[in-house]
Amino acid sequence: MQKNYLLSWIEELLARGRIAFAYDDVKNAFPEKPENALIQSLSRLSHKGKIVPVYKGFYLIISAEYANRKIIPPVQFIDYLMEYIGKPYYVGLLSAAALYGAAHQQPQEFFVLTTSKQLATYKKGIKINYVIKSQIPSQFLEDKKTQTGYIKVSSPELTALDLIYYNLRVGGMNRVATVLSELVESMNTDKIEPDLIKLFSIPTIQRIGYLLETVLEETEFAKKLYTVSNDLNLTFFRQPLRTGMPSAGFKTDPRWKIIINTEIEPDI
Repeated sequence: MQKNYLLSWIEELLARGRIAFAYDDVKNAFPEKPENALIQSLSRLSHKGKIVPVYKGFYLIISAEYANRKIIPPVQFIDYLMEYIGKPYYVGLLSAAALYGAAHQQPQEFFVLTTSKQLATYKKGIKINYVIKSQIPSQFLEDKKTQTGYIKVSSPELTALDLIYYNLRVGGMNRVATVLSELVESMNTDKIEPDLIKLFSIPTIQRIGYLLETVLEETEFAKKLYTVSNDLNLTFFRQPLRTGMPSAGFKTDPRWKIIINTEIEPDI
């Protein structure tokens, strides 16, 4: 039985190290084929588990290694996908923390920060959560090598601040404190610098300062953060540790001006 022409083409891509392709690639490879025939052939291959559409016009090639799982880990294809979408990005939050060995528990979602709204991707048991970031701070990103290339990942220091700012997206302050307790092992006080601090709101700086100094007892990081904040002439006003909760009648931390309206118990 003659092998499907599209399957042969896909296997050639895989042999050359490609793990994904766009529908336009298919049209360019087979200009003589009518569009409905291409779409039907892609649909059949998808039904057989040879490929998986994860975005409009964008397909993953499922190698024998991942045949049972029927999907490729997002860390291997996210760079290809974001290039196809045409948006800057970085892997961040719990997903970045996991890459630095600070996941504590393997996150159930894959977090990508990008400059515009994208609907979450749900495919074959994976979920890619796109979080809007007004600007992508390229100077605080790192290139991490994967099986299929490189991905952009937030530095440990940027990851820490993002976790505070987006804490409600990742399970709240208790979970953030737990992750930070491990992430600090990858952080460097020299990289807590003014240009990084200026990317975030002052309450974010206050909250991470309080967690580092009082909850996690990471005094060196807290001291550097406080020094840089002073150098930037940041003014701290009283802010609740947990937003959306009553803050009247609670003690306030004297240095960070954080109203301690919730108890943080990291799972260390």
